[in-house]
Amino acid sequence: MAQPTITLWNGRTLPRIGIGTWAAGGGVYWGDSPTIYGEVDDARSEAALRMAHEMGCRVFDTAPAYGAGNAELILGRALRGKHDAVIVTKVGYFGDPVTRRSAPEDASPAAIRTTVEGSLRRLERDELDIVLLHINEHPVEAASEVFDTLAALRSEGKIGGFGWSTDHPERLARHAGRAGFVAVENDYNVFTPARELMAVAAREGLVSLSRLPLAMGLLTGKYRPGQAIRSDDVRGGDEDWLTSFRHGVPNPHYLAQLDAMHDLLQTGGRTLAQGALGWILAASPIALPVPGFTTPEQVTDNLGALDQGPLPAAVMAEIEAVIATR
Repeated sequence: MAQPTITLWNGRTLPRIGIGTWAAGGGVYWGDSPTIYGEVDDARSEAALRMAHEMGCRVFDTAPAYGAGNAELILGRALRGKHDAVIVTKVGYFGDPVTRRSAPEDASPAAIRTTVEGSLRRLERDELDIVLLHINEHPVEAASEVFDTLAALRSEGKIGGFGWSTDHPERLARHAGRAGFVAVENDYNVFTPARELMAVAAREGLVSLSRLPLAMGLLTGKYRPGQAIRSDDVRGGDEDWLTSFRHGVPNPHYLAQLDAMHDLLQTGGRTLAQGALGWILAASPIALPVPGFTTPEQVTDNLGALDQGPLPAAVMAEIEAVIATR
């Protein structure tokens, strides 16, 4: 079976699973509150990213907010000289990788230019492949200035394209027709199929980078009902955007769904993670999942979903039936 591929905005056809670096970036302070996303080690993360490239992965998702810039530093070192890698980064949030402190959100033209220059340095690149507005709920009118600035940076040769990391279809529809607007990054997994937003993205010819494709780890099967999440873990928070974990424990509704579709996701000897990624590969031809990692073993498992391919149509239908009844 040939591995599933996708043709990007730059005309390149690449394997249809990338790697995300939110967790790999390590802990960060938002205000005075420390936040982690799993236990990581910089050297191990860097080695895992090099291994991912050796395995054929070519799309790497990062942001100045991840580890307050530390994720970009790790990725820059791991991909040094590997110009065939496509790097997705963002603007709107940034921080200091030394202190690991995040600055308040800022999407002004000056901040965007400063952030892009910082990303170029940390990633050791002359041009960023694509830059996304990282602020999910940025006001739709104010976003015009953001994309004007990104378009200018594209004309200056600093970035190859741009887009928005948002889950709001109306925001996406308002700006997706601009020249140079080529991608959206959105929550997309078997629990959150984002049908309206995905329809907008398909209509506009965008690539949809699937963030949280494993539902913050819930779709790996390692969490149990009522399992407490440590208070300094991002999944232990109570923000509105957290859906896979609520009030410091795994979402019981999602766990019930996972229990009902457990064997379906493991069709053909897949791991649960591979089945979850196989669902994305089957559900939409424009979706490019970028699962995160904290260990090399997770990278190997996630990229192994390319060999397994999309879930079969019959299995997809059974999963849809499970979702419809729960």
